Amino acid sequence: NQGKALRNAAVLIPVVDHEGDATVLLTKRAEKLRSHSGQVAFPGGTIDPTDPSPEAAALRETFEEIGLGRDGIEIIGRMPDYVAGSGYRIAPVLGIVRPGFQLTLNADEVDAAFEVPLRFLMDPANHKRDSRMWNDLEWFFYDMPYGDRRIWGVTAGIIRTLYERLYA
Repeated sequence: NQGKALRNAAVLIPVVDHEGDATVLLTKRAEKLRSHSGQVAFPGGTIDPTDPSPEAAALRETFEEIGLGRDGIEIIGRMPDYVAGSGYRIAPVLGIVRPGFQLTLNADEVDAAFEVPLRFLMDPANHKRDSRMWNDLEWFFYDMPYGDRRIWGVTAGIIRTLYERLYA
């Protein structure tokens, strides 16, 4: 990916404001997708030329993927951009979601949506470091298994950045 221009993307970090015990809403990408199929992810995607901002792109993609409308989301701010080995510069947008929402999953993009306690994600004991060889390079990443879900790679990296910014 050296020498190639990074593609810009935005994701929403949707923190659901349950009384006293917040959760993070995550998706499982559709198995039929060409890239990153079946992986746990934040809702989001490529920033379109018509998107006025990364925040707008994250909200649009969230609605397209899981049917969560912007009227139930309060944007808090942006985390530092996260550069992924796959060639994307990702703008993570932090938002607070009012509970009581109904999701409508886009089956072409998402197989499932689920909530993980913020308390679990912000506990460094759950942040395992791992590595894998890819294109003759060793790539290091975080892995945060939760039940039968495996949160790793870019999603875990963004969660780790959130932890470092808020708790470390």
